[in-house]
Amino acid sequence: MGRRRQAVTIKHVAADAGVSLQTVSRVINNEPGVRPEMKQRVQEAIDRLHYVPSIAAQRMSGSRSYLILALNDRDRTIADWRSREGVDWVDQMLLGGMTTAAAAGYRLMLELVDTHSDHVERELRSTIAALQPDGVILTPPHSDNPLITSLLAEQKISFARIGSRETDVGLSLLMDEEGAAAMATRHLLGLGHRRIAFIAGSPEYSLSGWRVEGWRKAMAEAGVGDGELLAEGDFSYASGERAAEALLALANQPTAIIASSDQMTLATMAVAKRRGITVPDQLSLISFDNTPLVRFVQPPLTAIDQPIAELAAKAVELIVIDQRNALHPEAPYVLEAGLVVRGSTQPPAGA
Repeated sequence: MGRRRQAVTIKHVAADAGVSLQTVSRVINNEPGVRPEMKQRVQEAIDRLHYVPSIAAQRMSGSRSYLILALNDRDRTIADWRSREGVDWVDQMLLGGMTTAAAAGYRLMLELVDTHSDHVERELRSTIAALQPDGVILTPPHSDNPLITSLLAEQKISFARIGSRETDVGLSLLMDEEGAAAMATRHLLGLGHRRIAFIAGSPEYSLSGWRVEGWRKAMAEAGVGDGELLAEGDFSYASGERAAEALLALANQPTAIIASSDQMTLATMAVAKRRGITVPDQLSLISFDNTPLVRFVQPPLTAIDQPIAELAAKAVELIVIDQRNALHPEAPYVLEAGLVVRGSTQPPAGA
C-alpha cells in the first residue's frame, strides 16, 4: 500500500502565502479588516495547495461550523422515497440549498425529524449538540411547531421557516400559496369552466388552508359558488382517490378539478378513467408540485410550479447573513409560483 498523502493544513497555507496563521484564519472565515491584496495572496495559496478547511478544526477553535441543517418531516419523506412516485420536493430543496451553501463556503445536511413525537425537542437538542449547525432550515410542518422554533430561538441559532407566515422568531419564507391557487382557478375560469372543484392537502400544513382560500377567492370574484366542490385530502395518492370518487359522484359533476399535489391529481386522473371520463375533453385537471412525472402521463398535466429550489436558496442566503440573529423582518419573504400549461386543461365541452 502507498503511504497516505499528508493533509494540507492552515500552517502550510500561511507559510506558502508568507502571512500569519491569524491572517489565513480571517480570510477563511471571511472576516472584515483584511486588505484585498492580502486576501488575494492567501486565496492563491489556498487554491495552489488545494487546501480544504477542516470543520473539526474550526469547531475546536470556537469558530463557526459552516454547517446548515435542513429538517424535513420523517414519515412523509420516507413514505415518498419508498413509493418512488416521482416526488422531488426534497431533491429541489437540496438543489437550491446545497448549491447556495457551497458558494458561500457552507455545507447543507438533511435531517429527518418526527414533528408529531413528544420527544421532538429532546431529539433536536441531541442533533444540535452533535452537529453544532450555524443555521437550521425548517420545512412544513416543522416551520410552525412552537417546540422547535422556541428551542432554536433559545439556542440563538439562525433559522429559516419555509412555508410559514409567522415572524415572531426566525426568518419566514413562503410561496404565495393563495395566489398560486387563485392563478390556477383563474386559468380554468378563463377557459370557460364554472364547476371547478378543489382537493385540499393535509390540514396540519398551513399552506393547505391558504390554497383553499385562493381558490375560493377566485371563484367568488367570478361570481361562482363553490358549495360542494371542496374535498379533503392529505397529499397522498389514496386520499386523492377518495376525494375524486366523491367529487365525480356528484349529480352535477365538476368540469375541472385542482388538486393540491401531483399524487392526488394522478389519482383523480385514474378515477376519471375508471368512470369513463376523458381528460381533458370531459374533465380538466391542474396539479400542484410539477414533479417530473406529470410531464410523462397522457395527457401531460397542467401544474403549479413551486419555487422550491429558490426558497431553499433564499433560506441559506438569509441564514449566512443572519449569523448574529440581526435580521428581524416584519413580513415573510414571498416568492411567486408559476403555472405550466400542458394538455390536461381545455375549455369545457360545449363551451
